[in-house]
Amino acid sequence: MAISPKPRTQPPAPARPQPHAVVVGSGIGGLTAAVALHQNGWRVTVLERAQSIEAVGAGIALAPNGHHALDVVGIGEEIRALAAWQGDGGMRTPAGRWLSRTNSSAAAERFGGPLVLVHRATLVERLAARLPGGAVRTGSAATSADPGVAGGRPAVVTTPDGSIEADLVVGADGINSATRRALFPDHPGPAYSGLTTWRVVVPAGAVPSFAPHETWGRGALWGSQPLKDGRVYAYAAAVAPAGERAPDGEKAELLRRFGDWHSPVPRIIEAADPAEVLRHDVHHLIDPLPAFHRGRTVLLGDAAHAMCPTLGQGGNQAIEDGVVLAHHLPDATDLGSGLAAYSADRLPRTTGIVRKSATIARLVSLRSAPGVAVRDTAMRLAGFGPGLALRTFDGIADWLPPQRTYAAGARDRQVRDHQAQR
Repeated sequence: MAISPKPRTQPPAPARPQPHAVVVGSGIGGLTAAVALHQNGWRVTVLERAQSIEAVGAGIALAPNGHHALDVVGIGEEIRALAAWQGDGGMRTPAGRWLSRTNSSAAAERFGGPLVLVHRATLVERLAARLPGGAVRTGSAATSADPGVAGGRPAVVTTPDGSIEADLVVGADGINSATRRALFPDHPGPAYSGLTTWRVVVPAGAVPSFAPHETWGRGALWGSQPLKDGRVYAYAAAVAPAGERAPDGEKAELLRRFGDWHSPVPRIIEAADPAEVLRHDVHHLIDPLPAFHRGRTVLLGDAAHAMCPTLGQGGNQAIEDGVVLAHHLPDATDLGSGLAAYSADRLPRTTGIVRKSATIARLVSLRSAPGVAVRDTAMRLAGFGPGLALRTFDGIADWLPPQRTYAAGARDRQVRDHQAQR
């Protein structure tokens, strides 16, 4: 009886090495990208020049497009739960007259989610918690030494501890990005918008309850928004020379500029700790970059498309960048095509938002009495009904991520819209 030979078995294919991404900068965009890439199977290293990753700044307005992007990394619902705006709100004059009215339910219905004001530290903490231990290296300044070649040599960054090679380098190093300058040395870089801004958070109980509002004056703007824990986040902007600072402190400057505006503006300023009033000049990348990548190195957030804060979209667009980048890079096998697709997705959208934010900044900057009167009249006539403030965000706040991890409300709305078009 013949014995059949044992079938030959093929040796298992060698395991593909885990791709390595180095993220330069631990801001909101950098951490979002790191978490999204990590969840896609990448090994990530986040290099932060500061000694800690505590967020610099005060509050951040997360619009529904930001929540939907955060759904991809698993914290969208956590952020929605922090929504504090309930009821009416809108835009006002310094004397208190309403120019445009809306309410929280109209905003949620129109865009598939609420507007959520959170402290930046809250968002940074929740993103960082989703990275493995040791992924974030603080006190580690990094510069791009070689952008690498997709399909060829790795990218290289230099740090005080030596050079690091990576399959991917993500430049999330802010408006003054050294990574951007290394990739595009001939680009003119950020330009001063003509506006300076202030931000402050005051303690819970310091101000009576109020309707959230943004108030437009002559060459100046003020916004007051409640946070979930009872604190109040306020922001202001005004036309000023670049680099100007108040000799007697920025709280005193706020009182001079806004101390006679409607309630609760003066109370908020009075409750502010002078040491906690932040002031920054607003620069933006009004000249778009030719692309957001070169070789194995890619830019996101302010490094790629810094914008005026007049639409509150800077952080939201950085979060979008992070999840869209991960979507196009499920692994490192076709990095060139993935990065090209990321640039193709993000460059037109963010360029449009940078320009729209600049247009609104010019409206804020109007100082002549006739010009302000015409602006306010147009806002008042256009602003009631659905609300000027809401219509401004059409095509921005209703964005959904390519990963299709939508919250139920947004998914249901998309289905209804699709059925209506059939």
